[in-house]
Amino acid sequence: MSTKPAFLLSLQPFLQESWEKAGFKQAMPVQEEAIPLLLNGRDVIAESPTGTGKTLAYVLPMLQKIDPKRSQVQAIVMASSRELIMQIGEEIRTFGGGVITSAGMIGGANIKRQTDRLKKPPHIICGTPGRLLELIQLKKLKMHEVKLIVLDEGDELFTTALAEPVESIIKATQKDRQLALFSATLPAAAEQKAKELMNDPETIQIKKGSLPQEGTVRHLYFTCAWKEKQQMIEKVMRTFEPERMLAFIKDITDVNVMSEKLSFKGVKNGVLHSELRKEERVKAIRDFRSGKAPLLFATDVAARGLDVKGLTHVLHFEAPHNAREYTHRSGRTGRAGGDGTVITLITSEFQEKELKKIARQIGVELEKYEFFKGKAFPAKK
Repeated sequence: MSTKPAFLLSLQPFLQESWEKAGFKQAMPVQEEAIPLLLNGRDVIAESPTGTGKTLAYVLPMLQKIDPKRSQVQAIVMASSRELIMQIGEEIRTFGGGVITSAGMIGGANIKRQTDRLKKPPHIICGTPGRLLELIQLKKLKMHEVKLIVLDEGDELFTTALAEPVESIIKATQKDRQLALFSATLPAAAEQKAKELMNDPETIQIKKGSLPQEGTVRHLYFTCAWKEKQQMIEKVMRTFEPERMLAFIKDITDVNVMSEKLSFKGVKNGVLHSELRKEERVKAIRDFRSGKAPLLFATDVAARGLDVKGLTHVLHFEAPHNAREYTHRSGRTGRAGGDGTVITLITSEFQEKELKKIARQIGVELEKYEFFKGKAFPAKK
């Protein structure tokens, strides 16, 4: 049954139309809580699991607040990866109804082209902190009319080397600007940093259990030697036949080597990491989304915020370091009522013990599996 959220009536007609067109049956909890607060001008810190509608929770109030008649940058969205920036830009274009303009400002891209775009300023800019700060210092990006700043995947922005440029950008705006931070996980250090820069923020915490239409996600693991990992992935692809599987690998060299070996074995796959050219990254994501390459190897940074509908499987090529890493990666499957499978490959008893500890921390049931005669079975206890 479709239920119109209360906040919808306070939005402009073009936003209500975009909502109807998108065919949402109901609003997600983070949207129900964050949108009214942002519309009322409050600073917000929101923690909500991956895939629970966080982008729209700030995009709708942001679009509502923009004055399309004023040709000035009025809102900024910061994120750590170009994929996430591109995705946010798509969401803004989809809901902006052709009335509100936006542009992406990403590090590594042609800065001359970006400064040219700023001559007729877009209403909203989505960018990586390093490039945004560079444009401010070059006096190409004017911040005096910016009324709202959003930090997407705020934990990443405040707990890495990006924290300094992020802070400098925020301080380049007027004191009365509004600030919002959204993240799937929120370490205490990141929350504290945000609070220092905010004006009496409202904190929202959405727990996994309170979400509607949760899919069933199975959490499995296999043990193998490092040199058997390529073979294990071949077996996983053959046995589980994933529509789309996102495989996380820490090292770029391992990403490339594994991809080439599997291509040679006839397993169609793509790669996503920071050393690729923009066109290569766009092609990898396009092939993955379309199902042309059902397996995508990615580093954590490159896959930040990557949202793929119908992502049936997530593979941890190496054991995750901690609960936060496991949650970020695994939360990409089983979205919006779909089912999913999370598979981890581990190589030692120590890793097995650590993985079990993580599972206990986040409250998931972990199953040990093994291959026998080309099929996967629960391991004998």
